[in-house]
Amino acid sequence: MLKKLPIGIQTFRKIIEGGYAYIDKTAHAQALADSGTYFFLSRPRRFGKSLFLDTLKELFEGSEALFRGLHVHDQWDWSRRHPVIRLDFAGGVLNSRAALDLRIRRLLDENAERLGLACDWADNDIPGCFGDLIRAAETKAGERVVILVDEYDKPILDNITEPERAAELREGLKNLYSTMKGQDAHIRMVFMTGVTKFSKVSLFSGLNQLEDLTLDARFATVCGYTQQDLETDFGAHLEGVDWNWLKQWYNGYRFLGEPVYNPFDILLFIRKDREFRNYWFETGNPRFLVELLPRRATFLPDLEGIEASEEILDSFDIERIDPITLLFQTGYLTIDSTRWHRSRIRYRLRLPNQEVRMALADHLIDGYIGTLPAGRDALQDGLYDVMSQGDLPGLIAAIERLFAGVTWRNFIHADLPETEGYYASVLYAFFASLNAEVIPEDTSNRGQVDLTVKLAGYVYCIEIKVDAAGSASEAEPGENPALAQIKARGYSAQYRGLPNKGLIELGLIFDRGKRNLARADWATVG
Repeated sequence: MLKKLPIGIQTFRKIIEGGYAYIDKTAHAQALADSGTYFFLSRPRRFGKSLFLDTLKELFEGSEALFRGLHVHDQWDWSRRHPVIRLDFAGGVLNSRAALDLRIRRLLDENAERLGLACDWADNDIPGCFGDLIRAAETKAGERVVILVDEYDKPILDNITEPERAAELREGLKNLYSTMKGQDAHIRMVFMTGVTKFSKVSLFSGLNQLEDLTLDARFATVCGYTQQDLETDFGAHLEGVDWNWLKQWYNGYRFLGEPVYNPFDILLFIRKDREFRNYWFETGNPRFLVELLPRRATFLPDLEGIEASEEILDSFDIERIDPITLLFQTGYLTIDSTRWHRSRIRYRLRLPNQEVRMALADHLIDGYIGTLPAGRDALQDGLYDVMSQGDLPGLIAAIERLFAGVTWRNFIHADLPETEGYYASVLYAFFASLNAEVIPEDTSNRGQVDLTVKLAGYVYCIEIKVDAAGSASEAEPGENPALAQIKARGYSAQYRGLPNKGLIELGLIFDRGKRNLARADWATVG
């Protein structure tokens, strides 16, 4: 009999007592308990953070019956029961300091009531009540307190496009979290989770002993499903599945260890008759990214191969947000490889899988050219139809329609449409949304072409220029300088002689004034 799927269930007790499928993460829980006191873990949304926190809660509260048959059961001292304070900011949207303070007071009151205590608010503020609760809980239980904080950063992220408001909420959270520093003698463990990592200085005020597990190889699989998990615990559910296609769509998140699948994707994939769709991405619109990337003139093709320092990935402050930091911490980029350079570690980043590549491209199209989904779908359909047939005149017409549809407001106060990067970014987003293989700045021994696109057996080598005059020394008078550059430098040579329906060299010249194609020429390579 197939075990039930724990879709949307974040309560460990409910999963175990209800007979739902469960991937045993208790070895990680035990490792944490044995190795320190203060921990932080950043993972993208819907990755299993809340369930792991709830597992820790039941473990420290001594719910022995729930752990029978799991890794930790025979290695845990069940005679010790620690009081647990759990603070969860996942629910609702808080858009003011007053609303945040009210939520914190309610959370503290709820924890106090569950522990058989009470917060005295008559002559007390939030730090005072939190500190009193920690000490009183230890006194009553005779064991030090475990503090679990879920989605610690959500009030800030909900307001990230309003920096002043986000900073106000950050100060409110800092008022709460900084309390823990003075209560160290009464604390057994602190475990905090969230999507992003703010600097210790900006949010934790002295809690310097907080150990970040986000890129700790020992805990790379603390959240998410491994390939072995799928083949064993979900093997019956996935019998006969195309494993290579499943990996391409949903695997690929790496945190310096074994790659993992997003659990939400896998559970919905099974529930929905194993239909390949954008399950995880559909649960949240990355509005702040769609607004931020065009504003920062981000060159979208770079998303296929960014190299970042540890400082960039580590944390950010509201006043100085790096789009790459947000893309990584929110799950739209992941680690591909690492290398040492100048005595520093460097991270090579990439889009994790097909789901993220296609869905993110859809959202970025809307952000870069201002379309609504219906308009975008029509442009995508037209582009796909002509490219999958090798119809070059049709392709040029489709590109012209694409840029003709860009709303005027996207050009106001924006320098990006003046550059080759803007046109390359828009085309990259469209090609990626078609499930095409896109190779930005495709390198050969003669240089690099702006985009190589592989779709339905055709290979397109595309060079982009803005205004033709004097833009390529290889061009003869009257020639297309972009196409001349492809030919002169042999950009397509690496694809010649390989099996394909057609190899096409395509030179695109855009006019700054018209903000559309001024000229397009191509050559089919035999």
